[in-house]
Amino acid sequence: MPGKAAPATAPQQAKTGGTTDGTPASAEAPLFSEHAGAGRLLAQRGLFAGPSDVVSKDLYSEISEGVAARQRDSVALEPSARVSGNTYFGRFPASYWQRWSTAKAVTVEADVTGSGQLAVRASDTEGEPRTVAVRTVSGAEGEHVVLDATLDKFLDGGALWLDLETESGTLTVSNVRWTVDSPEKVRPTAVTICTMNRADDCLANLTALADSLPALDTLDAIYVADQGTDTVDSREGFADVAERLGAKLHYIKQPNLGGAGGFTRGLFEVAGHTETEHANVLFMDDDVLLEPDLVIRLTAFSNRAADPMIVGGQMLNLLHPNQLHVGAEYARLNTLEPGQPVPHSLTTADLLDVDPKTGRPNRQERRLDAGYNGWWSCLIPYEIVKEIGYPMPFFFQWDDAEYSYRARAHGFPTVTLPGAGVWHADFHWKDWDEWHRYFNLRNSIITAALHSPFDLNLLSRVLLAQLVRYLLGMQYGLSATLITAVEDFLKGPDVLHDGGVAAMKRIREIRAQYPETKRYAPTEVPGIASNDIGIINTAPRPSMQRLVLLKRIMYRLLGKHRFDLGAIPSDEAHWWHVSQFDTAVVTDASQEGVRVRRYDRQRMFELARQGVQVVNRLRKEGKAVQAQYQHAMPQLTSRENWQRLYRL
Repeated sequence: MPGKAAPATAPQQAKTGGTTDGTPASAEAPLFSEHAGAGRLLAQRGLFAGPSDVVSKDLYSEISEGVAARQRDSVALEPSARVSGNTYFGRFPASYWQRWSTAKAVTVEADVTGSGQLAVRASDTEGEPRTVAVRTVSGAEGEHVVLDATLDKFLDGGALWLDLETESGTLTVSNVRWTVDSPEKVRPTAVTICTMNRADDCLANLTALADSLPALDTLDAIYVADQGTDTVDSREGFADVAERLGAKLHYIKQPNLGGAGGFTRGLFEVAGHTETEHANVLFMDDDVLLEPDLVIRLTAFSNRAADPMIVGGQMLNLLHPNQLHVGAEYARLNTLEPGQPVPHSLTTADLLDVDPKTGRPNRQERRLDAGYNGWWSCLIPYEIVKEIGYPMPFFFQWDDAEYSYRARAHGFPTVTLPGAGVWHADFHWKDWDEWHRYFNLRNSIITAALHSPFDLNLLSRVLLAQLVRYLLGMQYGLSATLITAVEDFLKGPDVLHDGGVAAMKRIREIRAQYPETKRYAPTEVPGIASNDIGIINTAPRPSMQRLVLLKRIMYRLLGKHRFDLGAIPSDEAHWWHVSQFDTAVVTDASQEGVRVRRYDRQRMFELARQGVQVVNRLRKEGKAVQAQYQHAMPQLTSRENWQRLYRL
């Protein structure tokens, strides 16, 4: 890496080359500068097995016939065997490279021993395969094979991959590399990991990066923004991985400013220590199972992109490693709905299964335009930061969507790159009724105010509909959370002054006043004998929902209910079902416990009154408050504001 490491002020700083106590990095810290292009740029490696045994090798290469032994970097085929790279990680996203990059062709290189055939194949928008290039080898001994493919005929969709086949002989293929012509200058990448009390997870990802360093030529730095009390540097293996990463690792302890504050620290540091506008910052969650090739794939795509853009990686479900969360997504801003799959997108799709409608394997053939990309893995070029500023100090939730929509308004789109994936905890195993729902609601309203028509009549209907359903479902703490979120939006930009620290503390205190927000073991429900709680299942979704809604509201107002007590599975805890109970023991979405929801008529009326009042305020005052946020955004997203928040 160019430049000279900062002088150490503590033994740990000597290992990491960074700061450990939230102080600013030294003026002598390494400077990021463009690397000289070296002929070929590595776009992705051809891998035949994943980074962990929990990951199926079939996500990387599929044995379609015969016997083959798959290792991480190589595969050995017995006679009469076929191995296909037409898999999630094996495919090269040709459609995206043709549409967004200046590369005109891609080259597949491999070291080959034995006899057999190597073929580069392609697909179209319907998944129909065709052969692009073929090479047959006989008695090869470590022969370096090169196959070329033009990046054309892929504009609406399609990918490239490598297929291997043997007849009477054996074939070993290793060191597969997909390369493109290198630009004159190659922008370096700094990985930024935001972590809080997930020390073991974070250390595992640092170890994975250290193990892959020889292949990560353009990785100049790794920033760890540690905001927790159970810190990463307290782990026994930290000293070893810090030594292996050397001056690339910058370990920073800072106040807890949530995900926004942790990720922004990487942007802040790179922007303060770069000789060039051309540098990438790759955000990455601490609790992901990392595929290190992600760094190569996102960095290479960004380096060959015709214009600067946000390049996001996809999310695979950690509890179900074969599942793709979504191919690409967008947000309906005015109705506060993130995570909407774009048309033709795969959604919670088993990548090793077939689409029941078409009978074809679940492959993302069509090229998709994303609205935004989650920050589980997302690369942001510094040119964008210079043009539009830093993320909003949201603390948590919607920071990723807001930044992408702000970037798009300035001409910087977001691309979600297929085959660049990490495994992240499944979203549907996280309960909605938690303190973070406050930030989700408040920040979604702010984002709508900044980047949507901000139709207050529509927004008011959305919020009131949510409130009614929460009250019917006896989620009084969640109702209070919604009310507080709207109230705080109406306070204007000053609510973001401390980055969300006070808001987090206050919403937890508010929610603690509502018993149904607490989780219990299923055999330790207070005041209810475990054997008395039987499951009462829901009826099908009502065909006339408005009529049923009015009926449930009337019964609640009159204090009527059908069931005194019952257990309700998490996936059946719908408003039309829960609203028939006096006491409902509802399974938490995490499947780790239950919540006890009890009908409280007085609370219901009080929260309904407060909710109607605050939504009416929003309808009347919303446009004026919108103007306040729009006026304050340049200051909120400035380097000076984040420097203040970091106490530098």
